[in-house]
Amino acid sequence: MFESGAIVLHLAERSQTLLPVEPRARARTTSWMFAALNSVEPRISMLLQIDLSAQKDEGIAKFRASVVEGVKGRLQTLAQRLEGRDYLEESFSAGDLLMTTVLRMLRHTDLVAQYPSVDAYRQRCEARPAFQKALAAQMAAFAKHAPPSS
Repeated sequence: MFESGAIVLHLAERSQTLLPVEPRARARTTSWMFAALNSVEPRISMLLQIDLSAQKDEGIAKFRASVVEGVKGRLQTLAQRLEGRDYLEESFSAGDLLMTTVLRMLRHTDLVAQYPSVDAYRQRCEARPAFQKALAAQMAAFAKHAPPSS
């Protein structure tokens, strides 16, 4: 199996915590999963690619400003949803798992911090023991296979 969304859906279908049984809650959670990967991530990913690019000219700067506005629009929508909530739905779900992963792509900016409810949400999701355990395992694999330092 490949693709993070497919993997998370596969795991979520085996967990009432990640994907509720009740049809409406299940549909909303699935919608948040797709929103993370298809509405929020593409704009954030584009910004990350621009910021990692060696090309830094006026045209790129104007394009970046446009992309930042798009990212802010997605973050504003997310902030509105999170106002007064801990998670996208009643409790932590697969939608939160994917959204948190996508939001981490903005760590090189202050964009998430501009939306306090989104920033608190990201921090809350990252503080979950399961998230910490999965991140540690991922980082250990990277460390194990890191090129030797010279």
